[in-house]
Amino acid sequence: MNFIIKLFLNAIAVVIVAYILPGVHLAGTAGHPSFLNALLLAAVLSLLNVSIKPLLIFLTIPATILSLGLFLLVINALIIEIAAWILQPGFTVDSFWSALFFSILLSIVNGIFERLTIKSDKGAKDDVQVFDKDGNRIA
Repeated sequence: MNFIIKLFLNAIAVVIVAYILPGVHLAGTAGHPSFLNALLLAAVLSLLNVSIKPLLIFLTIPATILSLGLFLLVINALIIEIAAWILQPGFTVDSFWSALFFSILLSIVNGIFERLTIKSDKGAKDDVQVFDKDGNRIA
């Protein structure tokens, strides 16, 4: 259930960022982005982030170290470009720089949504249990 909520929030973030950036086009009717295409893009991005992104990160460890982690932004832009290639008529990106700015803004908007939806457990007690060497609970 949590995954579905995050997917819908990611789709809303995609619509917001595609509306802001001029180089990113989410196909729809009368110039308005389609939420179905945004939902498909959110699903494709989540699949690419789980499958291809770790491989790209592993293969580019030297470049990431030399650039002090900034190369990860390039990997994010490449993931956006791959998603645009997969969803060609429904989602297009004009240039690499548009994909880079799209990934940065999408991360910011998703971070804001994540911050707004986190449940606050400030009054919750820590459920830390301490055991001795025999397996008896101490605290």
